[in-house]
Amino acid sequence: MDFPDLSLIGGDDGYVHVRGARLHNLREVEVELPRGRLVAFTGVSGSGKSSLAFGTIHGESQRRYLESVAPFARRLIGSAVDPQVEAVTGMPPTVALEQRTSAGGARSTVGTTTNLSNAIRLLYSRAGEHPADVLEKGSALHGGRLTSDFFSPNTPDGACPRCHGVGVLREPTESSMVPDPSLSITDGAIAAWPGAWLGKNFRDILDTLGVDVRRPWRDLPEQTRTWILHTEEQPVVTVHPEREPGQTHGTYRGQWRSVERYLRDTVATSKAESSRRRALTHFSVTPCPLCDGHRLGPDALRVTYVGRPIWQLAAMPLDDLLAALTSRSESLPATEGSPEEEAERILLPTVLPVLRTIVGLGLGHLALDRPAGTLSTGELQRLRLAAQLRSGLFGVAYVLDEPSAGLHPSEKGVLQHLLDSFLSEGNSVLLVEHDMTLVADADWIVDVGPGAGTDGGEVLYSGVVEGLEEATDSVTARYLRAGSLILRGPDEVRDPSSWLEIDALCTRTLQGVDLRLPLRSFTAVTGVSGAGKSTLVTHALGTVLGERVRTTVADDPEPAADGAEGTAPLGDPGLAEDGVRHGEVRGAEGIDRLVHITQKPIGRTPRSCLATYTGLLDRVRRLFADTAGARERGWGVGRFSYNVAEGRCPECSGTGHIEVELVFLPGSYATCPRCHGTRYSPETLEVTWEGLSIADVLSLSVARAREVFAEDPRIFRALAALDAIGLGYLTLGQPATELSGGEAQRIKLATELQRTVRGHSVYLLDEPTSGLHPADVDLLVSELNRLVDAGQTVVVVEHDQRVIAQSDHVIDMGPGAGGKGGRIVAQGAPTEVLAADASVTGVELRKVARPAHA
Repeated sequence: MDFPDLSLIGGDDGYVHVRGARLHNLREVEVELPRGRLVAFTGVSGSGKSSLAFGTIHGESQRRYLESVAPFARRLIGSAVDPQVEAVTGMPPTVALEQRTSAGGARSTVGTTTNLSNAIRLLYSRAGEHPADVLEKGSALHGGRLTSDFFSPNTPDGACPRCHGVGVLREPTESSMVPDPSLSITDGAIAAWPGAWLGKNFRDILDTLGVDVRRPWRDLPEQTRTWILHTEEQPVVTVHPEREPGQTHGTYRGQWRSVERYLRDTVATSKAESSRRRALTHFSVTPCPLCDGHRLGPDALRVTYVGRPIWQLAAMPLDDLLAALTSRSESLPATEGSPEEEAERILLPTVLPVLRTIVGLGLGHLALDRPAGTLSTGELQRLRLAAQLRSGLFGVAYVLDEPSAGLHPSEKGVLQHLLDSFLSEGNSVLLVEHDMTLVADADWIVDVGPGAGTDGGEVLYSGVVEGLEEATDSVTARYLRAGSLILRGPDEVRDPSSWLEIDALCTRTLQGVDLRLPLRSFTAVTGVSGAGKSTLVTHALGTVLGERVRTTVADDPEPAADGAEGTAPLGDPGLAEDGVRHGEVRGAEGIDRLVHITQKPIGRTPRSCLATYTGLLDRVRRLFADTAGARERGWGVGRFSYNVAEGRCPECSGTGHIEVELVFLPGSYATCPRCHGTRYSPETLEVTWEGLSIADVLSLSVARAREVFAEDPRIFRALAALDAIGLGYLTLGQPATELSGGEAQRIKLATELQRTVRGHSVYLLDEPTSGLHPADVDLLVSELNRLVDAGQTVVVVEHDQRVIAQSDHVIDMGPGAGGKGGRIVAQGAPTEVLAADASVTGVELRKVARPAHA
């Protein structure tokens, strides 16, 4: 008797069946994987594993969910979610947790990320100790108690009336607007004024009004100085400007604005971010005298729970908070109590399980008011995973994107326990992962390859871990069965040319750290998540060196939307305690340049792409403008920019996508039906260079583009730098919004590598191996070592033991996280850290590595 094919009719045999997957670089993939198990998707970066796990399996789950919405919505959004697969059967609902380096807005905190903030505010509203006079002002519906809105600085009820919930007062003062009172107005005493014509206009108006603009500022009458800086008057006068000989001297009607008014108008209305930032530098920042920087109104600050006002509770380490709330829960009467105690009986059980999970994941050093933007990638990953663990879902498939990213090797066991918890609750876990220790513990492996981009897209192996060795083309198999790492000892490392020494570094968790950094060497800074690695390198070292070198290349800071520091919606941010204090600095004299590269995105919109960021597109557009077809039409380089109206697609305005807005669903994007994602108008695409249109060039992978532009040294050099660090699989037109934090950082590094640099540069990198397969890690380390061999200094914050093994010097931070860290517990050659008993990194290295001569 012939039985039907279960995989085609949807019968349940305990497996998910994928047939004919062709998304991105997948080549008609067919694969089966068991449900209720831990399945690891492996392969080199860009091989197609994320396309299979997220794009195909999770994408098909999304598509099926969207079929349940109204028909009109299904019709509109159908083209936005297209997994491009023939069939996926036996598939449970999926929950995807993709890796993100972004932590939300400036007001996002640990409390908002974990959804604990609302419960804490309700505890203060329903069970907090309200002074008698506060009860007279509260809600009559709640017995005079303040509602939870009063405990949020982001609501009209809760925000401090003086600082409007910011916690600080930003006001222009005479010293911030006029830093050097010995200068005259003509000589530039008013530093807050803009340059060019507008600044001269203000000066000429004062001159017309009879102010002595050539007199030193401090010698002007106090009343005059106050009027210039703060008046609300806006007189209009006829100005007869004095200009250089040969310039026009036409009169005009000019209107006066005080310096303070100009600054406030600029911050409030200017569309130029650089102008806003410059204006903000002339505001003096002081704690709000009404709320002492706690951001809440006076009444809310007087309410206490477990003996503390809300800002103190929010600032407590989570392990201390857990102990305090657990003690309070255990003290509640067994029988029915007061309304306040009944409120606690309801609210505390919603808070305590989440806190226990977070503390159990090694995050007890965090506080609820900790801004999410200051968390490491590993800390963010664990917070999100902890929130999912408490969701209580059953029978779903969790699709996780490198949950090990940012985790110290000693923390992998906690992650494994968390994944086991997902499985024990009846769920499946699909893991896109590069960490071989996690892969080795998987129940099933799907290895995709053999290469990246067009050289990948095939399933090389699908089965139990032990059988991966059968896949002869698998790069992963070689690293999964690799032997011990070989560590470099004091005799094998480079001899530093000199040392950079900074005494008594103090900032954030660093308290009096004496840093000794070898120059023209490769240094790895290690330690558990939250130990102070990024604080030491990215913040402290970057700040100190940035003040002393001639040239700094760094990511642009991301200002808060309201111009304030990143502030927390629940607790007490006060002023940003990020100033770096230190003692003597020695050895910085020979450093010419600082290159500071983080995982911040290279662009916030799809208009930014690999080709635009690296400058490749500018050169490519010139090549197209020089073709006979472009010259015949009279087109210049601007015609080949998708940001210029003449050459771009009029339907999507050069984005390649159109936004689909749904009333009751989040908006989505669909490929533009007119240009089919090419971004350009049909007329622009008629012009070709070497048989390729400008859209064809943007669709090339970096590796393929190297062949196409082999005769153009400028373009080829940039492409070679990208390919050398394992980014050959990316396309030139890859939108910046689709790049991971690790990819963005490596693109920045490649942009630097293509330059011809003279002098001594110090490179600071924050976990550059994030998202890299071990084979690609080796490529990256080779390029970093090439920099050091050329006489540069490289400092990386890193967890990857392959990088640590190949470094010259290791600085291990710890011993714990948060307040239990911030110290250097071991340093020296990798073998010296291996032998350090106080080093958690050393303990983990002993499990996988050995000295070169052992």
